[in-house]
Amino acid sequence: MAGGVKKPVNIFKLKDLNEPKGVFNWRLWFAVVSFGLLGAARGVDEGLINGAFNSKTFQASINYNDYEDTEKANIKANVSAMVQVGSVAGALIAFLVCDRIGRVWATRQLCLLWILGIAIFMGHGNSLGAVYAGRFIAGLGVGQTPVVGPVYIAEIAPASVRGLCTCVFTGCVYVGILLAYFANYGAQINLGDTTAERWLAPTSLHIIFAGLIFVLTFLQSESPRFLIKQGKHEEALRTMAHIRQLPPDHEYVVREIAEVRAAHEEEMEAVMGSSWTGVLKEMFLIPNNAYRLYLALTVQLLSQWSGAGSITLYAVDLFALLGITGTNESLLASAVFGIVKFVAALLCALFLVDVIGRKRALLVGITLQAIAVIYIAAFLTAVPKLGIDDDYKLPRAEVAASRGAIAMIFISGFGWALGWNSMQYLLTAELFPLRIRALSTSLAMTLHFANQYGNSRAVPVLLLPAQLGGITPKGTFWFFSAITVLGGVWVWFFVPETAGRSLESMNRLFELPWHQIGRHGNDDADRLDEALNEKNTRAFVGEAEHIDDVGAKRPQGEVRV
Repeated sequence: MAGGVKKPVNIFKLKDLNEPKGVFNWRLWFAVVSFGLLGAARGVDEGLINGAFNSKTFQASINYNDYEDTEKANIKANVSAMVQVGSVAGALIAFLVCDRIGRVWATRQLCLLWILGIAIFMGHGNSLGAVYAGRFIAGLGVGQTPVVGPVYIAEIAPASVRGLCTCVFTGCVYVGILLAYFANYGAQINLGDTTAERWLAPTSLHIIFAGLIFVLTFLQSESPRFLIKQGKHEEALRTMAHIRQLPPDHEYVVREIAEVRAAHEEEMEAVMGSSWTGVLKEMFLIPNNAYRLYLALTVQLLSQWSGAGSITLYAVDLFALLGITGTNESLLASAVFGIVKFVAALLCALFLVDVIGRKRALLVGITLQAIAVIYIAAFLTAVPKLGIDDDYKLPRAEVAASRGAIAMIFISGFGWALGWNSMQYLLTAELFPLRIRALSTSLAMTLHFANQYGNSRAVPVLLLPAQLGGITPKGTFWFFSAITVLGGVWVWFFVPETAGRSLESMNRLFELPWHQIGRHGNDDADRLDEALNEKNTRAFVGEAEHIDDVGAKRPQGEVRV
């Protein structure tokens, strides 16, 4: 079909999709995993930094206890958020690197930046400035990962399993979080909090992942779609055949490359050339591209301010706030929280995103998240002194409700992993035409990290009492609740379903007026698919009849060459 496979996908029965034998092969999965591991960059940092910062030896190394309470909150927020600051710049330059040197070399250079920054952070020499500098440089590398990874995966994956493949990146975010949580917990239990190894050992996870990904890139091929954009058509054909494990002259490979070339040439003709002004015109002046950019940017805005990212980052503190006492217990609860989100991401990748579609999976996740944060906000409203008055003891009558709020933290994480966190990468990577894909994804991820920075920087202050400039814990969670509900309404009205479509057929979702795309774009795209299929069929039949007529008129024995 012109638009690609649209029937539900059972990933355990891929042979039933009628794709050629060899398409779903080890090379594809190896490439997906190699670039999917880039997701661990963000996950490792989110899972590690709060536990590492709470280490007494780390705090002693920067003389943390010499500061006032408000200054402490600001320092903690700055250290936690400095990777996001660097990531804003990293995401902004990612499109330049990605489009100039390719997806593979872009991955290599970001790994080197990542390693350099973490090395400076680990060897900061009791300097808070060095801590900030190291985490900023690491952010320059980490910020490029959600541009390079999902774009490469989306460009090599068959349309029928593109959601599954791109969700490997999201799953690796949780692999990173999970390993980071347990590394913190294991270091606290086995090393104690009297040695620098308590935070140095878990932090080395950064270098392990960056080094592994760097090595794996030397075993991978460049994206065929990038090669076409560079005019290297023969190399693109050979690379696509290699990834699909089919001969270069196989109909499936030839058709796929032909569609990519045709779409790219159409883009070039539509904007009259390849200059930067042409690219910007294509992004902002072509209505369906402008709508796609609106979708990608709004997804980042609403997802980050729904609060789930902050809950991950400050999980240890929030579990303590809601009634889990003791450092070891909070770290263990955080580790279990990581398991819950990893399982949710796995379920989304295997059974939702390519089965019920992106939009329904997103709405399911947002619904769970909304229920959870509203419950937590209501609980904190019922016990307003919790987290405000250090001498306040939770009454026995509220203990059960406190446990319910703790359970809702897990449900919130489950919903986040099913919904926003899986879709914010997948939708951004698959929405855009080839020529503006890297730039558009880069802009979306710049907003992603800018909001993530603002959110992580703001939350420690928001949780403070009103007299210290905060809005209290209850106010913070009511704010998260409002944004989460708003996000669900927005998705329902404005986001179309992209599952099963080839990247080159995505245009057809955006032909209607902007206010009709979310609710009726898919029906209109299906109608356009049918019209195009019918046109192609008539053209094929006409060509075949022409050949038959010529053959009938040719004298017997004449051979056509």
